[in-house]
Amino acid sequence: MKPSMGVQAPAASLRTVIFAVGLAALSFARPGAQASAQNPPAAPQQAAPARQKGAGSQKKPAAAPGVVPSAGQVKREVSLVPVFFSVLNAKNRFVTDLGRDDFEVFDNGLPQQIQKFGRQSNLPLRIGILLDTSNSIQQRLEFEKNASFDFLFRNVRPGRDLAFVMTFDTHPQVQQGFTDDMDLLRQAIFSQRAGGGTALYDCIYAASRELIDAPLPADGEEVRRVLVIFSDGIDDLSNDALSTALKMAERVPIEIYTISTNQEWVSPDQFGAQNMPRKLGYSHGDQILREIANDTGGRPFYPYQVSDLAQAFAEIGTELRSQYYIAYSPSYHPDDGKFHQIQLQLLHPKGLTVRARQGYWAPQPAPPSPAPSR
Repeated sequence: MKPSMGVQAPAASLRTVIFAVGLAALSFARPGAQASAQNPPAAPQQAAPARQKGAGSQKKPAAAPGVVPSAGQVKREVSLVPVFFSVLNAKNRFVTDLGRDDFEVFDNGLPQQIQKFGRQSNLPLRIGILLDTSNSIQQRLEFEKNASFDFLFRNVRPGRDLAFVMTFDTHPQVQQGFTDDMDLLRQAIFSQRAGGGTALYDCIYAASRELIDAPLPADGEEVRRVLVIFSDGIDDLSNDALSTALKMAERVPIEIYTISTNQEWVSPDQFGAQNMPRKLGYSHGDQILREIANDTGGRPFYPYQVSDLAQAFAEIGTELRSQYYIAYSPSYHPDDGKFHQIQLQLLHPKGLTVRARQGYWAPQPAPPSPAPSR
């Protein structure tokens, strides 16, 4: 299991911010849960189902592992490690005017040469909405429907962004393929009923495959891929581990934002003069949702009601269009099958915070070639 580390860290006086990225050039073998004070290890599992109907723009092959966008094109670079991240100031506002010379990058403590640097602003979005429709969510299903449609309404720009809807109970199922038609998305969301067990990890795996194969713009412009999960975080039916689902999400990579539907709250009349509810405690499901978000560079949210999410959804939309990337080729042979920490050091911190993924696993060394027969 990889070492524990936080998702965010203040970048003060050259403080190193450790975070993880999907290694697009390498194949992954990620462990299950990431340990931290708030992220205890997760167990369980997952699988991959078939897709259903879809709509949207021109379908193109998914970017192969090892691609980094450049001038609107997709290029393959062997052993190139892309690092996608956001930078926030002390007021939690996005900082978008930094340059290549503001950063140093280290791979397992060894300095690396930044070969690519870019600011990704206003990119088209490819969004997957994952709705938990299991029995355990029955009392909060209407909350899920309203919250998920509100997210799409605020963030899908017709003619530029595309979204799909996938539900999961006993197994995952695409209810509406990629489209920017809000009526189709609304119908897919509000027609759902609750019932059955919960295959959350299977759904993450299957939805990640959908996003890897997402339709690309006709001009080849790069896109940002995002999953938004509405669930209580409980899984009791998946076929494989959460680690396998997160490995699939890291191939592109994909950022995952989680919206908890758990109801462990103090009621407003118990909270005093402020008359505001607060979280009573974080359930095991909440902690799993936090882990999923942190591992993929997203964020977890714990709303009491749909209106609590309005500002959060606006912030997610801004973040997805206010990101940086750097890329480097490790200066040593990376095929050691081990977990690699990436350290991004701000040369002029100014109280800034970096948010991104938390690591990558290098592939196993290639087996030796067989001796030629005589």
